[in-house]
Amino acid sequence: MRLHWNDLPTATRDAVAARTGPIHAATTVDKGLNSEIAATLETGAGRVFVKGLRCDHPRVWTQQREATINPHVAPLASRLLWQIDDGEWNLLGFEYLDGRPADYSPGSADLALIADAITALAAVRAPVDFELKQIEQRFADYLDNSDDGRLLRGNTLLHTDWTPDNVLIVDGAARVVDWAWPTRGAAWIDAACWTVWLIASGHTAHDAEQWAAKTPGWADAPARALDVFATAQQRLWNGIAVDAPDVPWKRNLADAAAQWAAHRRGGRRER
Repeated sequence: MRLHWNDLPTATRDAVAARTGPIHAATTVDKGLNSEIAATLETGAGRVFVKGLRCDHPRVWTQQREATINPHVAPLASRLLWQIDDGEWNLLGFEYLDGRPADYSPGSADLALIADAITALAAVRAPVDFELKQIEQRFADYLDNSDDGRLLRGNTLLHTDWTPDNVLIVDGAARVVDWAWPTRGAAWIDAACWTVWLIASGHTAHDAEQWAAKTPGWADAPARALDVFATAQQRLWNGIAVDAPDVPWKRNLADAAAQWAAHRRGGRRER
């Protein structure tokens, strides 16, 4: 359940104000699923975006992971300004991005901007001094064998969660936010994850792959690796949809992943 700013303890709000200066107003952000608190704060120094979890939340470790990875992905991501852990709440304060969620629909002018962002991310090497989950570990339950897993390996820093709410269009560029789940893997995988979202937004599987092919990492992806990943995506999203039968967008993503997997099985590859 998303809480509001005034639901936080007074001591926690005071700790934030010590970093930001006086807080004149706070607006709850309804986008995103991973934070108990997400709000835009109006301060004398400008706006700040705050997100966080209780310290006893089972996923509170994602807060530290996002804080640690931030220097590697800014300025493509929103820059982290501060972190607070007062024993009750763990909060991250980011520069506010005055933008809107990306439009993935066919013909959208945003598509080229997103391809540019994925291209930029594909050039970011995963930090060697930071423990990251490998993509083949994250998808192990959806792969047939370890040989399939080896096809996904790489040293690129991946985002993997390409919901339009995580891609903000700001001043004519795409910025990628919510880095709670950074992963190490092959450079083409973010484009492959985007493919499913494109299909869910109205693209054919063929056209979605054409957009993915505008990113340089895609050209390095073996056809077999794309086949394996498409099947894994189908299995992943189908499981998510089955667990939440009353959530239409999850079924929409499951249907899109199934379309892509069928496209791959049909041999309609662009290389």
